[in-house]
Amino acid sequence: MIPIEKKDRIYDRDERYSRQIILKEIGKKGQRKLFNSRVVIIGCGALGSTIANNLVRIGIGFVRIVDRDLVELSNLQRQNLYDERDIGLPKASAATDKLRCINADVEIEAVIEDVTAKNIEKIIGDMDIVLDGTDNMLTRFLINDACIKHDIPWIYGGAVGTQGMSMNILPSKTPCFRCILPNLPKAGSLPTCDTLGVLNSIPTVIASIETTEAIKILLDKNNFNRHLIVYDIWTHEFHSKNIKKNESCECCVKHNFQFLKSELKTSIIKLCGTDGFQITPASSNKISFKELKQELESIGEVSIDEVLLKFKIKNYEINIFRNGRAIIYGAEDEKTAKSLYARYIGL
Repeated sequence: MIPIEKKDRIYDRDERYSRQIILKEIGKKGQRKLFNSRVVIIGCGALGSTIANNLVRIGIGFVRIVDRDLVELSNLQRQNLYDERDIGLPKASAATDKLRCINADVEIEAVIEDVTAKNIEKIIGDMDIVLDGTDNMLTRFLINDACIKHDIPWIYGGAVGTQGMSMNILPSKTPCFRCILPNLPKAGSLPTCDTLGVLNSIPTVIASIETTEAIKILLDKNNFNRHLIVYDIWTHEFHSKNIKKNESCECCVKHNFQFLKSELKTSIIKLCGTDGFQITPASSNKISFKELKQELESIGEVSIDEVLLKFKIKNYEINIFRNGRAIIYGAEDEKTAKSLYARYIGL
């Protein structure tokens, strides 16, 4: 029985997790295994924030939270770790601060970065499982490539409108994501929270499914789900679809990791559900916030914290991270966003 000291109080680990230790599915042995597990959540929005909350409360020993975005007012409708005080803060750090107050027993790491072909393998390399909380397909194809390559299980999850879906992907044991979708869907071909909306109860359900399946996989249970689950919370329609392995799959059969081989180039992405554009430069160079502030404060409003330089000019807001990545609000299109980046930061 290991006590956990925090300030002037002592927390008994057996007592903290007592209600799940008595479950025959977990027990003391299972709880110890969970505490020795390492999990990464990619994306900390509606899905990811609920997954993170669940994993930290059940006592996963190490949780890495990766997210590129800042908290916005429209997020509060469904992203349950944030409140009005967090608006404008990086999601990964805001979530981490909240979660550390919930369970000091868990080591939590915030990674405030976009997931790209350049960093995905480093992000997942020392993890036992990867959980999907992202809102875009390109990132999922990257996760799939990296997890198949490094033999790491991952769990796909998505929610839009009143419907959500999830599927476990275990290298060599199940079909992979590209067995479902061989190629990246064309832009505009799939609904998004921006175009269709999202009911705040469906991400909670899908995130809970992801969490439960992750527990099974981490505990080496054989009864993990092997199908694609699709659930509509409004109509209560539930489908469990059998997905067959594509024997000519470029990823899990041929091991042709096309998305990991992407050429280095400046990336510009329209962010889901907002008027923001993200720009990630081809090469990451650490920016001196002090020097950049001196250059910008004579032409606009500048504020700095540990991870972010926020620059406001006219109707634009440019949020700059130390690695050169920026989120730009108010730009009418990609061309304008790129122009603003070049003008005030430099490409």
